[in-house]
Amino acid sequence: MAALTSRFQFMQSKVWGYLVRSISTTSPRAATKLAVRDALNSAMDEEIERDDLVFLMGEEVAQYDGAYKVTRGLWRKWGDKRIIDTPITEMGFAGIATGAAMAGLKPICEFMTFNFAMQAIDQIINSAAKTFYMSAGTVPVPIVFRGPNGAAAGVGAQHSQCFASWYSQCPGLKVLSPYSSEDCRGLLKAAIRDPNPVVFLENELMYGTSFDVSDEAMSKDFVVPIGLSKIEREGSHITLVAHSKPVGLCLEAAEELAGQGIECEVINLRSLRPMDDATVIKSVMKTNHLVTVEGGWHHCGIGSEIIARIMESSAFNYLDAPVLRVCGADVPMPYAKSLEDLALPQKFNVVNAVKKSLNLQQ
Repeated sequence: MAALTSRFQFMQSKVWGYLVRSISTTSPRAATKLAVRDALNSAMDEEIERDDLVFLMGEEVAQYDGAYKVTRGLWRKWGDKRIIDTPITEMGFAGIATGAAMAGLKPICEFMTFNFAMQAIDQIINSAAKTFYMSAGTVPVPIVFRGPNGAAAGVGAQHSQCFASWYSQCPGLKVLSPYSSEDCRGLLKAAIRDPNPVVFLENELMYGTSFDVSDEAMSKDFVVPIGLSKIEREGSHITLVAHSKPVGLCLEAAEELAGQGIECEVINLRSLRPMDDATVIKSVMKTNHLVTVEGGWHHCGIGSEIIARIMESSAFNYLDAPVLRVCGADVPMPYAKSLEDLALPQKFNVVNAVKKSLNLQQ
């Protein structure tokens, strides 16, 4: 019991200071700005209203408003039957949620962090992902597993890793990794409505980030189709492909490189399984160069899969240089801030990779 208490104290001590600085104080519908946490919150709120079968469960999602305040206000609005606090047992509540989906409900299962989802990976992979196939199509499992993924800040090796490639390899799962508020809102609504199990990988450091959103994106009927990437910036010299927070890194690098006469096309992958390789292939055939960027490790990463698909497609014949990867360092995440920064991709890493691909002096 002491160990469990210690675990929550550890997470809350790291999270609370961040929340105080970054939590949005504006209404989700104010002006044209929408914070990522508010986008997720409004998506769940509207889908719970839309469908009586949808409910949310997880650690501290109800009375505490969520560890990262993503579920703020939902318990007070919808009550104990729709917003359910669970004990500290990922395998337990992931199993309950999976069983509820098999019985016809549509649960949203929140993990405080996907690092803790390792406790429940048997439920996600062996139960949720495979049951529809093993039941010959008689038992669908409409469930969303969501929560923060990837590196946070100052939480060490056991709480800072990316599970994108882990889950993307498994048949039966759909895996989403949004970047912007529009991504989060539209993709989460699509995931909740999807009849398949969906792994929805958010990013803790993005929760307080606000983006411009269109009136269309604020519609209750707005969804982003699963399996489609988005070209965030058009360019002609080189293609940059990323998902989640590193998309912003690519946009920053592209802005700097534009001042040097290098135009980067930045693709926000968004959907990792299914993957929109057609958009990447078309872009590579235009730019003739490709750099993939991700926060996870090199070995068997998302970038590796993108490169394999390029190699197997007609786009390979259009490449004027080898594809390069910008990834996290191949080490467990250091705790020290100075080392943590070195272990994660930075803007200069992307800039240098672009110049190397284009054979420009660095």
